[in-house]
Amino acid sequence: MSTQAAPDFSKTELIPVIAQDEKSGDVMMMAWMNAEAYEETLKTGRVVYFSRSRQKLWRKGEESGNVQELKALYFDCDADTLLVKINQIGGAACHAGYRSCFFRKVDPATREVTVEGERFFNPDDVYKK
Repeated sequence: MSTQAAPDFSKTELIPVIAQDEKSGDVMMMAWMNAEAYEETLKTGRVVYFSRSRQKLWRKGEESGNVQELKALYFDCDADTLLVKINQIGGAACHAGYRSCFFRKVDPATREVTVEGERFFNPDDVYKK
């Protein structure tokens, strides 16, 4: 059995990253990393993603203050997906102001969508857009 030493960015420039709260186990968000974001995350201990919409590195919390402190980093058997276990500083990972980006729940039987949780902040106030 061979042991891959690092995620494989040769297959694709961007690989998916799941951010999970280290203490609660809650899935906070999904984003993307390129090799540069991966290296900066390891170097600084602060999670850095690649923003596909802005086409640049996204240092989580640079605008909102809701920084993600890296606690552990894993990659899957194919070396093309990351799991980061984090300490979510500021309480909210979601740019919509919720703790987790996964705040909408779908009832499979009725397809009714409900919102779970309360907003930590108003995005209009934080991002001034």
